[in-house]
Parts: sequence; C-alpha cells; structure tokens
Amino acid sequence: MDASQNSAPAAPTAETPAIRVENLTMSYGDFVIMRDLDFTVQRGDIFIIMGGSGCGKSTLLRVLVGLKEPAAGRVVYREGSLWDAEPEKRDQILRRTGILYQSGALFSSMTLAENISLPLSQYTRLSRKDIRELASLKLALVGLAGFEDFYPSEISGGMCKRAGLARAMALDPDILFFDEPSAGLDPVSAHLLDELILELRESLGATFVVVTHELASIFAIGNNSVFLNVDTRTMTASGDPKELLAHSTDPNLRHFLTRGQE
Repeated sequence: MDASQNSAPAAPTAETPAIRVENLTMSYGDFVIMRDLDFTVQRGDIFIIMGGSGCGKSTLLRVLVGLKEPAAGRVVYREGSLWDAEPEKRDQILRRTGILYQSGALFSSMTLAENISLPLSQYTRLSRKDIRELASLKLALVGLAGFEDFYPSEISGGMCKRAGLARAMALDPDILFFDEPSAGLDPVSAHLLDELILELRESLGATFVVVTHELASIFAIGNNSVFLNVDTRTMTASGDPKELLAHSTDPNLRHFLTRGQE
C-alpha cells in the first residue's frame, strides 16, 4: 500500500480546494452510471453539475454528501477522504455542509422557525431563546423576516425554497449543496433565487454545489462546472460554463448549452 494512504491529511491552507473528486465511478450493481470523474471545487465557487436527463447528476450529489458510496475513486474534503473515513469522522466532515432539496423538504407540521431550529437543537447547546433568534436571523437572510410562525402550506413554492435554504444554513456550513433549486418555480421566482445565491456567496463566503439543467441559472450563477455526458458515461468538460460555451468544440456539450439552437 502507498505510504501516503496511511499518513494524516495535510493541514488545510487558503488554497486548499473545498472538494476534490478523483477517479470516481458510480454504479447501481453492475450498471455504471458515470466513470473516471476528476474535478475540483474551489473554495467560493458556485459549482454547477450539469448534463442531460439520466446522466447521474443527482447520483453524484448523493455521493458528495455521503448518501451513496461510489464504486471506485475518492471524494476529498479539506479534512480528508470522505468515503475512506470512519463513520464518526465522516459525520464531522459532513457537519460543515448543508443541503437544499428540490421540494425544500420542510416538515409540514412545523412552522418555519421550528424547521430551522431543528438542527440547531440537535447539534448545539444553545438556549431556546438563542435558537429562536438564530432561526429568525436565517429567515431574514433569505428574505423571510416576519414569517417565523408561518407553516409551509401558508407560503408560496418560492418562499418554501428560501425557507429550505435558511434551514440548510442553520449550522453555518462552509459548503451548500442544491438539488435542482429552480424546479417547480416560475421564471421570476427562479431568477430571485439565483440572485439570492449570488448575494449569499458574497456575504457568507460559502461554496455552492448546484445540480441544475436550467440554462438561465447555469449562466447567471455558475463560475465553475462539470458536464456529465450521458452517451459516454463520463465527464467531457469542466470549467466556467460561459467559457465552455465560447470555446468548447464538444458537440454534446454545445447542444446542451444551446439547447440545440446553433
């Protein structure tokens, strides 16, 4: 065995990437979804995972957040390799992350403040008063000040997405993962959510990893990306989506980024 595999991970520096994906293969049984994925998410990126239907975008997200083990390869956070770590260490790594699911995934029987308070009560020793104040602060950050005592059924879909984002930020994560954040939203609400993501990146300095197929969002917020090619079952490009559109000669990527309008 390579001696480097037994050594402790190097101390993170300002240049240490948020996430490195190395030689990653994803499969369900013998069926390979994607193979040989190699890319880097830098700190402060809004990183887009993009590709056509069935390419494995959501599966990749599940691998990155510890919900599905890869068939091969590594996912390396600043603290070390996620899937090589012991369960307790893996939990510590993932504690620095937050996830916004497609539906917002709010508990319908709980108010917005109660939804956001849940992780704070589980993972901190803060008083109920402090937790309530933090929940109000997180809601204010996403434009929902004054909605603490509303239930999910009493607000719009776009507001539910914002509340879900507030809950994802409850523990002040370094990395936020979004699974199709614009799904089910009208164009105006989707645009407002994109603007909110940009504002939060600037104000919080967090890193965002976003699964999306929405071109408007890809070009509006993404500064780095990976393209998963469903035909070849591997990645065929990575980088700033706008630069990829300007310079790539990959026909599948260009078709995706132009929706076949070239």
